[in-house]
Amino acid sequence: MVKEQFRETHLAKKISHITFAINSHHDIARQAHVNVVCHPLYSEQDHTPVPYSALDPRLGLCTKQGECKTCNLPYLDCIGHFGYINLEFPVFHYGYFKSIVNILQSICKKCSRVLLDEQAKAQYVKRVSNPNLGYLERKALRSQILKKVKKKSVCPYCGDLNGVVKKAGLLKIVHQKFQKSKKSDLQVMANELVEYETAMQSNKELEGTLKTSHLAYILNPLEVLNLFERIPVNDVPFLMMNPNTGMPKDLLITRIPVPPICIRPSVKSDFKSGTNEDNLTMRLSQIVLLNDQIRQSRERGMKMLQYNDVLEFIQIHTAFYINSQVTGIPLDKQPTNPGRGLVQRLKGKQGRFRGNLSGKRANFTARTVISPDPNLRIEQVGIPIHVAKTLTYPERVCTANIEKMRQLVLNGANKHPGANHVKIMKNKEVTSIFLGFANRAEIAQNLKMGDIVERHLRDDDLVLFNRQPSLHKLSIMAHKAKVLEHRTFRFNECVCNPYNADFDGDEMNVHLPQTEEARAEALVLMGNKSNLVTPRNGELLIAATQDFLTGGFLLTQKDTFLNKSEAWQLAACLLAGFDSNMQIDMPEPAILKPRPLWTGKQIFSLILRPNKSCKILANLRTKGKNYTDQEELCANDSFVVIRNSELLAGSMDKNTLGSGSKQNIFYVLLRDWSEDAATTAMWRLSRMASIYLMNRGFSIGIGDVTPGQRLLKAKQDLLEHGYKVCEDLIKQMESGELKLAPGCSMEETLESKILKELSDIREKAGKACLRELHRSNSPLIMTLSGSKGSYINISQMIACVGQQAISGHRVPNGFEDRALPHFDRHSKIPAAKGFVSNSFYSGLTPTEFVFHTMGGREGLVDTAVKTAETGYMQRRLMKNLEDLGLHYDKTVRNSSGGIVQFEYGGDSMDPTYMEGKDCPVDYKRVLDHVRAKVPDKNGDALSGSEVVSAASLLLAKDDFKCLSEEFKNELTAFLTTVARKISMLRKKYPPSIKAAQQLERITLTQVSEFMFTCKEKFMRAKIEPGTAVGALAAQSIGEPGTQMTLKTFHFAGVASMNITQGVPRIKEIINASSKISTPIITAYLTEDENEDFARRVKGRIEKTTLGEVTEYFEEVILSDSCFLLVKLDIGRIKLLMLEVDVNSIKYSLETAKLKKHFKEVRVHSSSILTIVPVANAKQSMSHSLNILKEAVPKVIIKGMPSVSRAIIHIDEQAGESGSNEEERKVTKKKKFKLFVEGDNLREVMATPGIFNTKTTSNNTMEVFKTLGIEAARSTIMTEIKLVMENHGMSIDRRHSMLVADLMTSYGEVNGITRQGLAKMKESVLNLASFESTADHLFDAAYYGQTDVISGVSEAIIMGIPAPIGTGIFKLLHKNDKEEPKKRDLLFSDPEFHTSSVNV
Repeated sequence: MVKEQFRETHLAKKISHITFAINSHHDIARQAHVNVVCHPLYSEQDHTPVPYSALDPRLGLCTKQGECKTCNLPYLDCIGHFGYINLEFPVFHYGYFKSIVNILQSICKKCSRVLLDEQAKAQYVKRVSNPNLGYLERKALRSQILKKVKKKSVCPYCGDLNGVVKKAGLLKIVHQKFQKSKKSDLQVMANELVEYETAMQSNKELEGTLKTSHLAYILNPLEVLNLFERIPVNDVPFLMMNPNTGMPKDLLITRIPVPPICIRPSVKSDFKSGTNEDNLTMRLSQIVLLNDQIRQSRERGMKMLQYNDVLEFIQIHTAFYINSQVTGIPLDKQPTNPGRGLVQRLKGKQGRFRGNLSGKRANFTARTVISPDPNLRIEQVGIPIHVAKTLTYPERVCTANIEKMRQLVLNGANKHPGANHVKIMKNKEVTSIFLGFANRAEIAQNLKMGDIVERHLRDDDLVLFNRQPSLHKLSIMAHKAKVLEHRTFRFNECVCNPYNADFDGDEMNVHLPQTEEARAEALVLMGNKSNLVTPRNGELLIAATQDFLTGGFLLTQKDTFLNKSEAWQLAACLLAGFDSNMQIDMPEPAILKPRPLWTGKQIFSLILRPNKSCKILANLRTKGKNYTDQEELCANDSFVVIRNSELLAGSMDKNTLGSGSKQNIFYVLLRDWSEDAATTAMWRLSRMASIYLMNRGFSIGIGDVTPGQRLLKAKQDLLEHGYKVCEDLIKQMESGELKLAPGCSMEETLESKILKELSDIREKAGKACLRELHRSNSPLIMTLSGSKGSYINISQMIACVGQQAISGHRVPNGFEDRALPHFDRHSKIPAAKGFVSNSFYSGLTPTEFVFHTMGGREGLVDTAVKTAETGYMQRRLMKNLEDLGLHYDKTVRNSSGGIVQFEYGGDSMDPTYMEGKDCPVDYKRVLDHVRAKVPDKNGDALSGSEVVSAASLLLAKDDFKCLSEEFKNELTAFLTTVARKISMLRKKYPPSIKAAQQLERITLTQVSEFMFTCKEKFMRAKIEPGTAVGALAAQSIGEPGTQMTLKTFHFAGVASMNITQGVPRIKEIINASSKISTPIITAYLTEDENEDFARRVKGRIEKTTLGEVTEYFEEVILSDSCFLLVKLDIGRIKLLMLEVDVNSIKYSLETAKLKKHFKEVRVHSSSILTIVPVANAKQSMSHSLNILKEAVPKVIIKGMPSVSRAIIHIDEQAGESGSNEEERKVTKKKKFKLFVEGDNLREVMATPGIFNTKTTSNNTMEVFKTLGIEAARSTIMTEIKLVMENHGMSIDRRHSMLVADLMTSYGEVNGITRQGLAKMKESVLNLASFESTADHLFDAAYYGQTDVISGVSEAIIMGIPAPIGTGIFKLLHKNDKEEPKKRDLLFSDPEFHTSSVNV
């Protein structure tokens, strides 16, 4: 059956909630139609299903032939019917087994009452019977009661002993009655020990589980059922069960439901006789067979051992029916083919929840290969005509379109534009007619209002375009269709970025929305023009790429001049589409004689403003990619000045045309003008750049990467110098003269220094390439314009491939003591450790080639691993954050109404509209724009003080009341700096110099215009209620993760201190791991400019053992005694500035865990100690001496045991000295701080000399334990920001703030994991659709949980609109009925308001 389109009905009817319950013995029989008792499935004579078997025809149909015997409906309409099997002996339900054990631990094994005395019951009764108690609170209360009853060993009602109940082996429960009893009561056990031994011999698997000192009873299901049946109804709420949804006795299986045949169909084979049966059918058939055996053995009187075997078999088969991945089954009872149980059908990616409910296959979709087309507009997508004829849109016939619809019906299914089907009303039933073979003329003639024509997709229809993986909301956007010939989807290359698409064989999907509401929502919310910027940080994502950047760069070079025919041809390429009839005003040629020539910059300006009537006046002043200095006078012509849509200076490159920047001409057009202005300019550029490049020619050949003689010589000099430095370093290490880096061994120091030296060779070779290459070199042009490649790519092609790094180090040893057998053992020269001195042009030697492939392989593996890691991380983030939405009271709440933030991001600003860094206005750019747009030549220039007073007067007006105080302060602060500049200039130059008055000139009109522009931008940046801020945050953190490298280590100031970065670090943060891979405490000092002080504090923190400060240890054996002599190295102690002396060391030894091995510690001088070993019956004196010799060097004499090392980090800050400007010299101040490796934040903060209020740790849980929840929240935010910044990615602070707020919103740090989700979410469907599906469903049934459909996952599963975005509000329809008459209330009459008090 095709799922019907969802349309909100006029009736107020929807699924409000789902209640989970346990199916009772009686309910199963009531819901069923057949009692299944026959084991054979088919009769032997005619191979028809046997009645009363698991394939009884009354259970429904699985083939299209015939009708159902129960409801007489055909295959498509019959939903199937249940049956049941009555078990001869009850069995444990595998899903509820844990709950059964917990109940047995909670009740008396004699009288079945809950082991809570009356006082405790009175204490809990109100809470357990509270119907409004949340799911999480009920779970917590259950564990609290369970903890309490476990401590009870005697029943408060019948006085019977209750021991420990626990699981023993597979689906066996053991009661160790006497385990908690006192030793005096053990006499009671003596009589029963014989019985116990016999039981142990027949159940060998229990030997390891049970302690022989305690008698153990195995509780069989029948006994457990009897106990559960006797539990008083008043006691059931104390087990946190709801008597209305299930009783304890229902947790055991006495009757098995047999599902309808349609969910376990028989498959007939074409090649062999018979059928293939479903796993469930076979399992049910086996259960019936075993059931028969139990009945027969009971009648015949089988031996107990064999009887138990059959019982165990039926228990195992029942468990396998529910869950086929049962563990712990004895080998002799393991089934050959476990198949798929009911649990397996629900869980996992292909299960019911994730495979069929949360995500479904869709109709009206198409998929094919994509290819580029720069002639299409930004919002268009080219659809092949073959696809357009297949995808249809149901259009209702009305007076406005009836003629058009008739024509489409006449065209039919094979001619585009046509129609495939017509739906007409016939006898109050909708009939669908296929137009391929019907009488189209007659149908067209009889077409009437209200009929539906399923017409072909046509130009300007709205389609959704998507590329997987859909990592963020911009991976699926709405485009306008343009039906074209051929067989690929085509779109403008500018739109590649959001989809992360390229044209090397990628495929993409198109979805055609089927209702007017869907089209309207798609156009407004998902429209390609509405999503030019990414919500991650407000940067432009749809912008010029590759060829367009190269074309724009070459066109705007200083030396690009075009003659009349070239200039006019480029201008004419703008005349296309809706610009076909546009007038183009050509500018005056820049050179008039000897012949008129236009500069490329002039022609480029036509893209922004093709004629004088165009009102778009864009302004931009920014640095380009290759900017040097002196603004417009930059040597590389890389300072862009666009004033009133005219390019005055600078060549356009990736910074000013491409994505990922806010100082971009398209971004300026979008923010200051409109999205149409930005997309039109992009479309014009794409056409102009491609035509210019086509005419000019742009290609790359072997000549472009051939090095000249000077370059080869420069490279050789670099290599020789680098190799010499490396040789010197190796010699220094061998002679022991190499100066160690802080906290590093000799090997580590050498490696880091050589690695640094060799990396420099490649960089210097790259710079030499840039100097030597001609500016017409194609790879160089691509690099300079930013369209593709980097300096390193050029350097590797022409000069030197460089050092191959594996996990951030040089190539490790693969063979014994060397990387490859071509080199000497222990060789550390560059060539032996992966340095490739050749270029790709000159060709690599075999050893270099092997090293290069090693580096390449690491990259491939890294990418594959990273994809899986980030995919799972994004899924977890999404599941946790999906229901967080902004409500109309400005709060961010989850689906159950819990507040996560009182105000989104602290300021209710939308990250998409941030023009500055986390700020809605880039004040300087807006002021420049206003000055250029509104020159106000006749206005009077304001002085500095007048600017400030004008601003404060304007801000006091009612128009500006809507601005926040914070924004007003920022605005005032900016205008104050402008005013200060004006005042300084006015002081510097006298009023007589007219030109000086024009510097920083600003008039009252301009100030007013500036203020109103800022206000407008601020109001536009306010976030809209309904925004799915949680989903945006999850995508903004997950999506950049795919671009991060997996194993990255960032050096925290020193080469040796690796801090985990990239995906593993993000995982640690959002998992809230208590043990992180590189915990580092950044400790600031109270005296941060004193190096000696820093060393002393380091000594107080870093673990120092006695062995590290001892010259030697010596065993002294005399005739009458022996002792261990310790000679301290006083010089080393002074050098390390350790605050220890011989007496503190003596105290450390005496308090260490060695006391039992020595008699005493004697101090002989300031540097000599002796330790006298102990001799006793247990150990001799020589043995004690050996132990002391081993253990004494490891005794910690100073510092914290948890801190392995602390490193002094030097920050060099520029400071100024001198009084006047001539004397003022810039000096570098050294500031010291400590990086402490370890987790003991509390102890580090308490160390004297540490500035404790500034000390931080990167371990969230450690910060939480030490400083509390608010500190943990800010740690999560700063850590996410740091990781992103280290990878060169910016992410708006509001996203990381929301994640941090959610993780800490419950007063403790909850990770975004399955455990964290279960602590934060109450919805069963949400939890079940994430992980541990079956566990959550069984739990929900046990507690009788009611799931209110309020979240996103639940709404998707139930097929109703999610209460977020446009679903957050409901529209009220105005009722046409008369308003109800207003009745005066009795007490409204003043007559009755008399005082009743007699005065």
